[in-house]
This record gives sequence, C-alpha cells and structure tokens, in this order.
Amino acid sequence: MLLGDARRGKLADNILGFGRALRRAGVRLDSARIALACEAAQLVGVERKPDLGAALEAVLVSRDQDRVVFRELFDAYFRDPEVAHKLLAQMLPSAEGRAEPSKRRPRVSEALSPQRAIGAQPPRPVEDTVEFDAAMTASDLQHLRHADFNALSASEYRLVERLARDIALPQPTLPARRSRPDVRGAYLHWRGALHDATRTGGELLRLPRLSRRVEPLPLLVLVDVSGSMERYARLLLAFLHAATRQVVGRRVRRDLYAFGTHLTELTPALRLADTDEMLIATSALIDDYGGGTCLGASLATLREQHARRLVGRRTLVLLVSDGLDTGEPEQLDAELAWLRRRCRRLLWLNPLLRYEGYAPLARGAATLHRHADGMLAIHNLSRLEDLASSLAALMTSR
Repeated sequence: MLLGDARRGKLADNILGFGRALRRAGVRLDSARIALACEAAQLVGVERKPDLGAALEAVLVSRDQDRVVFRELFDAYFRDPEVAHKLLAQMLPSAEGRAEPSKRRPRVSEALSPQRAIGAQPPRPVEDTVEFDAAMTASDLQHLRHADFNALSASEYRLVERLARDIALPQPTLPARRSRPDVRGAYLHWRGALHDATRTGGELLRLPRLSRRVEPLPLLVLVDVSGSMERYARLLLAFLHAATRQVVGRRVRRDLYAFGTHLTELTPALRLADTDEMLIATSALIDDYGGGTCLGASLATLREQHARRLVGRRTLVLLVSDGLDTGEPEQLDAELAWLRRRCRRLLWLNPLLRYEGYAPLARGAATLHRHADGMLAIHNLSRLEDLASSLAALMTSR
C-alpha cells in the first residue's frame, strides 16, 4: 500500500484533522500548507515520530510563538509510539487505553475538545467520522465583533479572546539616529565609498547611499485590574501580547504594569512567547485582582521605582482603565502631569465609551481626561481593530 493513498490510507485524513486542530489552537495555516504537510509526510515516512514531527513543523508553523503549541498538540494528537502502524489504522485522539496528559495548555485542550457552532444544538452521535471544525456563520462573527466583552457568555468570551489575538496593531514608527545601507537612500555613504575605492586603485566606481533606520516607538502599557475592569483586563492582555510582539522585523521594547490597589510589574511575563503562558504568569503575579483602583499611588510607584522606562520622551503610553479612581485627585493630577511630560503620547483606552453620551464626570476620570492626548473605546473586537488607525491619527496630531 502506498503511503497516503487516498483510496485506502488514512494519512491524509489524519493530517487534515491535525491541521484543523492547529487552526483551532490559533496557528495560522491554510490548505496549501496542509498539502505541503502531506507531501512532507510521504517524503520522511512515518517510521520515526520525531522525523515526522519535525517535517510537519517545518511546513505548518511560521511563527515562533506557535512552535511550543505545535509540539504539545502533535504529541497529544499522535500519541501512540507505534506510529508506522497505528497512524494508518485510526485517528489516534480517539484510541482507547491511553491516559490523558495531566497538564495541557488551554489552546491545546480546546483544540482537542469537541466543537460546535455558537447557538447550535448539541451534535448528534456519529459512528465513523469525527468533526473537528466549529462552524460559524457570518451573523455569529458579526455578533461577536460588536458584542461588549462584559456581556459575553463564558464560551463566547473564550472564542473572542482567541479572535483578539489575531488582530494586527501596527505601532507608530519614527526615524532612528542610526542609518543603514539603502540603494535609494538620501545620504551618500562616503566612508563606504572610500573603502571601495581602495580596491580599485583610488577610482570611485560606486557611490553607496544611506537612509535612516525606522524603529517602533517604545510601548508602556498600564492596565487596570480592579473589579469593574476584570473581564476587560484579561482579554486586553492577550490582545496586546500578541499584537505588539514584533514590528517591521524588529523586537519592540514593551513594558507592562497592572494597577489596582498598588502597582505590579508584568514585563517579565510579557516576554514569554506563548500567550497562554503569559496569562498564567500574570495571574500569579497580580495579587490585587478585582479590588479597588488607586491610580495616583500606582503612578507614584512608577515614578519612584521605574522612571527609567520613560527615556527621551519617545515612549507611547497606553492606559487601560475606566477612570473610576478611589484615590486623591490632587495626587492623581500631579502624577499624570509628570507622566505626560516624560512620554511622547498618552492614550486612554476606556471601555465606558460604549455608552452613548458618556462624559468623564467622576473626579479621577475628569483628571485623566484633562491630561490624556486621546480617549478611545476598547469594549469589543471592532474597536480593537480600529485601534491601529487611531494610534496613527494620534501620532500625527499636534
């Protein structure tokens, strides 16, 4: 029997099901990559599981943050050691007599769990086939794009959190001090030209040019984790972690702090490649989750202990809060004035803007509104998609 024969073999069906599971886990791939995976499996064979896993990883994974998820899902999906025989016999996730791993990532567990459409009836029992994809209609997606995060059910919230990780957030860039070689650059690279002339007897046969490097602005994120912001905080942390990881091929300087009754640094957790690991780490670090809001005292801690994160007035500050501060407005006013002098722009992301006619009448909200360069709503997926254009407009405004 030929390996992967569509008439008798089940290798193609297994790889197709594995690709769908990867897609549910948030790994970006299409049908062309799945076809390449089938070809790669035929080339390396199924005699050795590590070789098969390396071949599939090479063609199915394009982002570093997805490699750990791929390897864990691959081990869970093809977990029989006799891959050469069992892989062609049946779909291994339904094999009996195998103990489930004691600990899995949420993305892997959800990808291997039964799926069904939102609002649909429970699926009927099927004897020979297993459906892996969760079918969603256009109306379901449209509803989730405009639904308030605070009004979602538990299953909808998990799905929206997954969708938020795929939203792009191109950060504003600015010319750097250093230059780089560029054939269309605005400056002549005289040192490079003279260096080349030493090889041609002093003749200038080529005039290399330079252009200024472009780098993204450093980013400082302050997230309110009080009781009124509890459901927004986790989802926005997942969104910001995935959306600000890399810009124009370079790593972005990102600093993350959570504030409730006090300030908590989350930058070490933000450096983790996997979003699920980052959320677990932040949950372990934050000990005032769901409490009150003392923004003034938290900003005072930022000024006293972490002022080095704001250097050269180049940092873009995103402050995620509803502005319901319980501290003294005088302290908040002084600390916001200091923060505004040290950063390039201060943007207030406020979920309360979902209400028509909202006005920052609370003392903390009024103070924050007076110092912020702009205020944007971030209560649903549609608003998160508009955040990039709003940032661009903010940076070009005076």
